[in-house]
Amino acid sequence: MLDYNIEAAVYDTTRGGVPRAEAAASAVLGLIPPTTRTLLDIGCGTGLVSERIALGRPGLRVIGADDSPGMARMAHQRIDTVTLADARRLPLADASVDAITAIWLLHLLSSADAVRDVVAEAARVLRPGGVLVTTVDKDAGHDVGSDIDELFAPYRTSHPTDAAETVAGHGERCGLERVGEARFTGHGQGRSPLTTARAVRQGKFASRLALPGNAAERLAMRLTGLPEPDRPRPDPAYRLLAFRRA
Repeated sequence: MLDYNIEAAVYDTTRGGVPRAEAAASAVLGLIPPTTRTLLDIGCGTGLVSERIALGRPGLRVIGADDSPGMARMAHQRIDTVTLADARRLPLADASVDAITAIWLLHLLSSADAVRDVVAEAARVLRPGGVLVTTVDKDAGHDVGSDIDELFAPYRTSHPTDAAETVAGHGERCGLERVGEARFTGHGQGRSPLTTARAVRQGKFASRLALPGNAAERLAMRLTGLPEPDRPRPDPAYRLLAFRRA
């Protein structure tokens, strides 16, 4: 697991920066009702997406929440209100916000129970009629149909924590009805075989791949042997689901 207090300093520049954030914010705003007055961005990270959401909807109050002090400090430079909080225990009253976003968060959680708890907490703080928008199937959006994807196939885990059907099931049990879907491009996130091999060796695919023993090193070696190993493959396409609280 990455130390996001350290990662905060380079997070934006290594993950698509403004173009990726603007694509995410535009897709989110397409799923948020125009009457939305308050939006809580849980797992807001550096606040780059939060800021773009606010810029795209004048008059919308955007609040950030993250459990990394380093990320929260970065976010506070971009949006006025940022709280240091675990997404499973938000310091907000019941039914207190109109919308919640969770962008690139659920796939980082260690278990289906943790995802369930985050969804339940979002349902608690949403007002009736409020909307939760979250990325799902995050890792599946990468490397689709590429030579990297072919090498990953034998090691891919079958039940990622952010699987759409799993998230939707948790939402239904919490009184959240699925009401919309969107996709957006992860600009600047296409991986080359060399950068992918480096990430495999660093253990960055724990939520996506099962690599027992020395399987990680074997996979990394096969990746470096692919044609044009320094050429980035196509950018990923991320998926958003929207849920409305009854």
